[in-house]
Amino acid sequence: MRNSRITWSIAGGAALALIAGVSVAVAVNRGPEKAPTAAPEISVTPSIPPSPSPSAGADIKGPLDLVLIGVDTRVSIPGYPPHADTLMLMHVEADLKSAYLYSLPRDLRVDIPAFPKSGFKGGRHKITEAMSRGAAIPGSEKKDVQQGYELLTKTLSAYTGIKTFQGGAILNFGGLDKLVDQLGGIDIVVDQKVKSRHRKPDGSMRPLSGTNYSGPQATYNPGNQHLVGWQALDYARQRYGLPNGDYDRQRHHRQLVEAIFDKGLSQGLSDPAKLTGVITALGETLEYVGGRTPIEYAYALRDLTTENITTVSLPGEGVGSGGNYLGEQLEPEGKAFVKAVAGRTHVAYLAAHPKLVDK
Repeated sequence: MRNSRITWSIAGGAALALIAGVSVAVAVNRGPEKAPTAAPEISVTPSIPPSPSPSAGADIKGPLDLVLIGVDTRVSIPGYPPHADTLMLMHVEADLKSAYLYSLPRDLRVDIPAFPKSGFKGGRHKITEAMSRGAAIPGSEKKDVQQGYELLTKTLSAYTGIKTFQGGAILNFGGLDKLVDQLGGIDIVVDQKVKSRHRKPDGSMRPLSGTNYSGPQATYNPGNQHLVGWQALDYARQRYGLPNGDYDRQRHHRQLVEAIFDKGLSQGLSDPAKLTGVITALGETLEYVGGRTPIEYAYALRDLTTENITTVSLPGEGVGSGGNYLGEQLEPEGKAFVKAVAGRTHVAYLAAHPKLVDK
């Protein structure tokens, strides 16, 4: 597995789900670890009370389709192109009170459309490459992550049939452990034994020789566990040694999102002032796209709770040619769910395919 840094998140309502999601995404391939503006004063006569202004985000209507991205930016390497190493989609229903969270494999083979802004002529590649190919600036070594996001969402629309994504969150590095520690740790039900490739039980890094790590390993046993920042980051990264590899890791990401979401709501992060403090702490590790802020989503999705977020596993398998691995593809049952979301028939589809719902 290459050393890298990734990202994602959600806050208060689904805005914390945006922060939570991106933070987990950043964690997966991370490399070696080294206040609201005051409202203007309104002059009114004593006999006429002022009319309250609509809350920011009150105009957001459902349904919504949001993109949660963990980006490997390799910030220590100037000009390194961003890769979408973790990719989750959240569909919020029209009433803004329930949602569906699902992952797409980073190595999913898709058709990436031509993108004149970056000089990319189009072709069939892994979906993680859409960010990097879109972020290129012809004639420059600099990269434009927002431009990469634009090509990624065009690619997602072509693959899923979802015409418009209303917004997204990108976490570029260091976000997950920082967010979890900011919340005072999280509580999660570990569903299978996970042994770390990267960390010792005390949290220090295992020695690396070539591509192999050595020494005692941090272990996450099944059952109720309290994780601090470095543990959440470490747990999110692991895929080797798991029965279903990256597909198990994707499920663990969704579990972490729910745990972060739960902890955030329990601390009142639907309160704009408290939410702003968390976002400020994340600093440049978090970037929102789509024109709306976490505060606006926090208000619009104020009635969304963890109990009303359904997490979905999409089965997939590797594809190759001549003995060479080319990437992943969703199995028909998983691909049909994605199309059902686009056609707004996903509720009935899951009722007929209950095994896709995470337990």
